[in-house]
Amino acid sequence: MSNVKNYTEQGGDKTVIGGTLEIVAGGQVVGLFTPAAFQADSTATTIAGLVTDLNSLLAKLKAAGLMEPTDG
Repeated sequence: MSNVKNYTEQGGDKTVIGGTLEIVAGGQVVGLFTPAAFQADSTATTIAGLVTDLNSLLAKLKAAGLMEPTDG
């Protein structure tokens, strides 16, 4: 019986990381999530404008799947 922390199960469909996964310079992890759409820096000068900018950011995070679309 092996006691390694990181291993790939037979068949290669599942890799378990029980230790540290280090991505070195130039390395990439793909397929984990969709990046959120670009959100420009806020230039709001009123609270209402800032609320609009914040709600735009929240909508983009939800659309990218980085935030649940509803509570619960």
